[in-house]
Amino acid sequence: MPRLIILLGPTAVGKSAAGYLLAKKFSGEIINCDSMQVYRGFDIGTDKPPAAIRAEIPHHLLDIADPSSQFTAAAFIEQAVQAVRLILAQSRLPIIVGGTGLYFKSLLEGLFPGPGRDDSLRRELEKAAGEKGLAYLRKKLEEVDPDYLGRISLNDRRKIIRALEVHTLTGKPLSAHFADTRPCLEDFHPIKIGLKCEKDVLYRRIEERVDRMFRLGIVDEAQALLAQGVDEKAPPFLALGYKYVLAFLKGKLTMEEAISLTKRDTRRYAKRQMTWFRKMEGIHWFGPDEAGVMADFVAAELG
Repeated sequence: MPRLIILLGPTAVGKSAAGYLLAKKFSGEIINCDSMQVYRGFDIGTDKPPAAIRAEIPHHLLDIADPSSQFTAAAFIEQAVQAVRLILAQSRLPIIVGGTGLYFKSLLEGLFPGPGRDDSLRRELEKAAGEKGLAYLRKKLEEVDPDYLGRISLNDRRKIIRALEVHTLTGKPLSAHFADTRPCLEDFHPIKIGLKCEKDVLYRRIEERVDRMFRLGIVDEAQALLAQGVDEKAPPFLALGYKYVLAFLKGKLTMEEAISLTKRDTRRYAKRQMTWFRKMEGIHWFGPDEAGVMADFVAAELG
């Protein structure tokens, strides 16, 4: 079974450097797994690998999406699996590197194949919940999908409505859809590696990264993108590196406030990332300064 590396961890922990070292040592190529690095033109705020590194080590799924479009998990999976197969066909090692938990989860566990949201139906269900109470919807769900109801909180309004929506649209319980979901990498053997460090160390690294982003010119980058016609509501402008830059450009924040708030929100995001990753099974954790130990582990796994 062909092998590939999954390398994940919170923002600023050192994933890019670790991926580069593994790619050098094991003749690998890197597949980006960051939901914002896919967008063209958004470089500094997403901390994309520098041009020199990308020239030395092939990188995939960088700069592939127009900023005005919404790049989805389904699109990521399709292109990531294609990249994995392409790299393996060249007798090289695929190394999937990033911090977007949803993308990793979808790759490793499969992407739910059910229907998209139906706004009209949701409004009907929300209205029923408001007029008749959540207990009414809960009883309806118990009738059509008791298995799923037993897995969620009885007061989880969002999940109850989604389950009823799926059943109404497909005639099939949500639990049955999940049972039919297959991992996208089931034909491969993923070597799952995580990077983590003590909270105070990670927070220091985050602050250093944010300072570097502003020093390298994230404000000028944002101004240039706006001048090119990229809408301020475009998906990548919602990324941590740009949200407060836009507020600064509008005169709503000082530069110091923009930097401080970016650091605060990035710390919070790192915490949410680790919540995602702790739920994943089979992750072998290393510190960012344990490159040698990590490489030895990979060598043993590769055989």
